[in-house]
Amino acid sequence: MSHSPKVYLTRRETFSASHRLHSIHLSDSDNIQIFNKCNNPNGHGHNYVVEITVAGHIDNKTGMVMNISNLKELIQIYVLNLLDHKHLDLDVEYFRTKNIVSTTENLIVFIWKQLSLPIQQQYNNVQLYEIKLYETEKNIVTYRGE
Repeated sequence: MSHSPKVYLTRRETFSASHRLHSIHLSDSDNIQIFNKCNNPNGHGHNYVVEITVAGHIDNKTGMVMNISNLKELIQIYVLNLLDHKHLDLDVEYFRTKNIVSTTENLIVFIWKQLSLPIQQQYNNVQLYEIKLYETEKNIVTYRGE
């Protein structure tokens, strides 16, 4: 059976959020030593850039892997509505109730968990391939669900 080409489709979005890097598993002095100014009790913020990449074969009828407008909507519902202009540690249940440190590494895993199932359920031939999260222009985290 011949398949159409496999293509990787990426949507870039931005959101602003604040957080405090602080672990309940560390002493206050260790938190200050490890996280430095990012341990500020009142938190600090970032203008994040997130790139969501899905993979799939081009549909012969539409010529698309999936409609980019649909991907945009999924990102809005499952990511941006929860994170944009929020304090990650106070407003996002995942970080607040599980005492997960709101590092960029943990944030990208949260975003993956938010998007993976809805994409799978709505598009059986498309899978979430990669997420790239830019905390700053110089600090970038990549996750592929592994």
